[in-house]
Amino acid sequence: MRASVPVGLFVSGILLYGLLIGPFTSYMRSKPIEEKLGYLPSVKLLKPLSADQKELTAASLVFKVMMYFGSLVGKAQQGTLIEQQPDLQGMSRLLHNAVHLDPYNMDAYYFAQGFLTWDARQFKVANDLLDYGMKYRTWDWQLPYFAGFNHAFFLKDFSKAATYYRQAGQLSGNSLHINLAGRYMQESGQTDLAVAYLTGMARTATNQAVRKSYQERLTAFKELQKIEQASVRFSQERGILPASIEQLLQTGYLKTMPVDPYGGRFYIEPTGKVTTTSKFAFAGVKK
Repeated sequence: MRASVPVGLFVSGILLYGLLIGPFTSYMRSKPIEEKLGYLPSVKLLKPLSADQKELTAASLVFKVMMYFGSLVGKAQQGTLIEQQPDLQGMSRLLHNAVHLDPYNMDAYYFAQGFLTWDARQFKVANDLLDYGMKYRTWDWQLPYFAGFNHAFFLKDFSKAATYYRQAGQLSGNSLHINLAGRYMQESGQTDLAVAYLTGMARTATNQAVRKSYQERLTAFKELQKIEQASVRFSQERGILPASIEQLLQTGYLKTMPVDPYGGRFYIEPTGKVTTTSKFAFAGVKK
């Protein structure tokens, strides 16, 4: 009789386990997708808990987010219907926790740039995170490059875009970043600053091909600068905006038709802004 009691309890336990594990497994499989990201304590609690393992803890948080996001991508590729929206806020929270534990974690910034901008449309959150990373990853040109892209492409804040691209150019030495800085300075109405900036860059460039690239863009900006200066004089003296570059030529405010070295055509927008069909790039020329 004594032996039958443990056996009975064991059998009862097995039966109870069987009754519970089925519904629990079914629940885990069907519960909303955003719940599966799970909950973690705040970074204020994680810091003391992590002790001297903050880098490892941060890496595990980033890995958790990547695995979660990867599962969503996998479901989408398989054509599986996802009834609930992805937990973008939770993903953002975990990545912010990760960089506050380890501000040098590269993957957190790069991954956040991908989903916070394109998926979550949280441009300010993304840029704040990038600004935070720049304080620590001072050598990493990609962070200001990402911030420059966000300000130019998503926010249309060309002045800030120019500032970030200039920083990326200084860190990388890449002529593309430097040219983009000059382009967005001009785009934000700072043609004089763009001309001065590229003049200095062209003067100090040691590579012939790079110097030629700077000089080409500088020539385009100087030609545009002539139109802007003529347009300002026209407006001040006549009290209206010029309708076209041809009008500036006919009235003597311009002596010759400015030439875009990229093959485009300069024109004046209804707002008075001077631009070109080439967008200051050979690929941008409209035939």
